[in-house]
Amino acid sequence: MTHYLIAKIEIDDREEYAKYEAGFIDIFMKYKGKMLAVDEDPEVLEGEWPATRTVLVEFPDSKAAHDWYDSEEYQTLAQHRFKASDGNIIMIKGFE
Repeated sequence: MTHYLIAKIEIDDREEYAKYEAGFIDIFMKYKGKMLAVDEDPEVLEGEWPATRTVLVEFPDSKAAHDWYDSEEYQTLAQHRFKASDGNIIMIKGFE
């Protein structure tokens, strides 16, 4: 079953975050991830959306998402994101 990750990220240090971005896609693609949307100015229809970046990605299943997120190479790279930003990431199941 397809799973989606939605990330709300508040970037505080663009230079440090750029290090994360530089290595992201190569690792992400190894785990069958598909980038669906990245937006720094989403249209808020209701409520508040306090984030400088919103990301929507797709994985073929929960296992692929966890394999990517929990991988040593991603967690090493993610240290740049942790230093440069605060974020909230959720995973939701798609319809099937």
